[in-house]
Amino acid sequence: MAERNGARFLDRRHLQEKIVAVSMMIAIIDYGVGNLNSIRNMLKKIGVESVITSQPAEVETADKFILPGIGSFEYGMKKLRDAPFFSVLQQKVIENKTPVLGVCLGAQLLFNGSEEGQPVPGLGWIEGRVVRFDQSRMKEHFKVPHMGWNEIELKKESNLFKEVQPDHRYYFVHAYHMVCNQQADILAESNYSYNFVAAVEKQHILGVQFHPEKSHKFGMKLYENFIKYY
Repeated sequence: MAERNGARFLDRRHLQEKIVAVSMMIAIIDYGVGNLNSIRNMLKKIGVESVITSQPAEVETADKFILPGIGSFEYGMKKLRDAPFFSVLQQKVIENKTPVLGVCLGAQLLFNGSEEGQPVPGLGWIEGRVVRFDQSRMKEHFKVPHMGWNEIELKKESNLFKEVQPDHRYYFVHAYHMVCNQQADILAESNYSYNFVAAVEKQHILGVQFHPEKSHKFGMKLYENFIKYY
């Protein structure tokens, strides 16, 4: 009977955990730029439901954000600022401390600005800038953009990479990279002829230059950790 009671207790606890997971609202921010369905499909693979949204009311009630993005900094930032939910997103992240994960361009938009295109202010949630790969520092056979699989080196401990496999690597597509003003914000670096920032973390604000949704089991684990620990 004790074993059966114990089994019932474990079943109830497991059910409670599932209820918590189901009740959590993960919002993939839709501002007209990004691999939205690819991210949602990756989350489905780990058993997490999410909503792709541009609705202020849904942004207001979200528990976590994923900010995707592909293309240019100037275009992406203008689209984001013109979105009807922008002020709500700002309040949720800055005042309410709602966790956010920027992906590729979405990670770059977290910064103050970029060399790409006409100068427009970024979100400024992480101090620093986005710069083009400096080909004067690069060996001849390294071409821009940086495309393909690459390893990263963690610069500090983080739950985002908790329990990852030793050979973890991720898929990159970018011509510009992040430069942090504060060393403490650098979560990981990668190397493409020279070291560059591949991931950032400042409390509840995170960003990755690579595409987890294209990084198979390694990206799946990263999304799982973001949902679980932040």
